[in-house]
Amino acid sequence: MYISEQLLNPSEQRLRLSTQLGVEHVVLDNRGTELVSAASGGVSAWDATKLREYRRWVEGFGLAIDVFALDVGAILLDSLVDLHSAKKSRDLLARNIAVAADAGITCLKYNVQMVGITRTGLKAGRGGCSNSGFRLAEYSPEADRQHSYWGVGYPTHQDEGDSQSALLCGQKQARDVPQVSPQAGWDAIEFLVDGLIPAADAAGVRLACHPHDPAYPPGGLNGIEHVVGSADGIRRFLALSGSPNHGLNFCQGTVAEMFKEPGRAMIPVIEEFAATGRIFMVHFRNIRGGYLDFQEVFPDEGDVDMFEAIKAYQRGGYRGPLCPDHVPVSKLDEGRERFMAFALGYTRGLLQAAGVWSTPRHRPTEPLIHQQETNR
Repeated sequence: MYISEQLLNPSEQRLRLSTQLGVEHVVLDNRGTELVSAASGGVSAWDATKLREYRRWVEGFGLAIDVFALDVGAILLDSLVDLHSAKKSRDLLARNIAVAADAGITCLKYNVQMVGITRTGLKAGRGGCSNSGFRLAEYSPEADRQHSYWGVGYPTHQDEGDSQSALLCGQKQARDVPQVSPQAGWDAIEFLVDGLIPAADAAGVRLACHPHDPAYPPGGLNGIEHVVGSADGIRRFLALSGSPNHGLNFCQGTVAEMFKEPGRAMIPVIEEFAATGRIFMVHFRNIRGGYLDFQEVFPDEGDVDMFEAIKAYQRGGYRGPLCPDHVPVSKLDEGRERFMAFALGYTRGLLQAAGVWSTPRHRPTEPLIHQQETNR
C-alpha cells in the first residue's frame, strides 16, 4: 500500500505541490475539460493521442497515474427511460476504455450515483472548520440542493446544485428524476457492467466502481433506491461478473456510512473485501456517526480506527493506493490543500507504523511541457 492523491484537473503548480508532499501516485479526474468531456457535458469520445500526451505530462513530474476517471454521464438513468441513447453511450464508453489502454492507462474509476451524493448540511468541526454530513431527520429539498456533492464528491464553497454541475457529471437531484425501484437500480447497473466488462477484459483495463453514497433508508429517498448502499449490495455488485477487471473504488467512508456502529463493523468488512482482490483503489477517509446520521471528519478523529484499518487491508492482501478524501472545509483553507496535506501525512505515518514503506524513487527536476496547458 502507498499514499496517492486524488486530484481534479490539476495545474502544474498543484502537481509540484503533490511531489513536495511525497506523493508519487495520483488518481485524476478531468471531467469538465475538453480532454474527456463534450462541450455540453456527459459522455464523449476520447482521443488517444491527447490522453497519452497528458499522461506523459503528469509523469514528467515524477508521478504515476494509478487511476483515471471514466465519465459515465447519465447512462444509468437513460437506460431506464431512453434505452437507445443509453446503448449509444455504452458503446462510446467501451471505445474509451480501449483508448485509455492505448494511452497507457490501466485502471478507470466510475460512479454509479444516479443523483448527487446526498448531504443535508454542515456541522461545526474542530477549530471552527465545517464537516459535511447527512442526517435523514434533517433532509429537505433545499438542504439537498445546497449541500449535496456533484461529480467526484469534493465539497467546495460554491453552490454545487446548479444545473451545469449536474450536467457535467450526469447526476441530478433526486426530486428531478423518475422513481428508481431496487429492481430498476440493479437493471441499470447490470446494463452498464454487461457492456463495459467485455471491453475492459479485451483492453486489460480494471474498472473501479464507487458504491452509492450515502446509504438510503428502507424504501429509498424521494423514490430513489441506493442498491449498492450496503455491504450486501457491494457483494451483489461484485457477483455481477467474475472478471478480475470488475472491482471497487472502495470508499472507506462511504462503506462506514452503511453501518450503525462503523467502529465495530468496518475492520472485518475491510478485510473481507480486500481478500477478494477486487479493491483497485481506496478512499481512505473517516466519519463520525453512522447509518443515516454522520459527519465527514479528519481521519484521526472519526469512529473507525484507521491504524486497525491499515492492518485489515494488509491482512486481506491489498497492495494499492490509499487516497485521502472528503476532508472538512474552512475559509482558512479554501482549496483544502493544507487539510489534504494533513491527511496524506497522517496516512503515510500509519503506513510507516504498520511497516509498509518504500523508498521514494528519483523524480526529474523539470516537468515536461503539456501542449494542452490552457485547459488547466
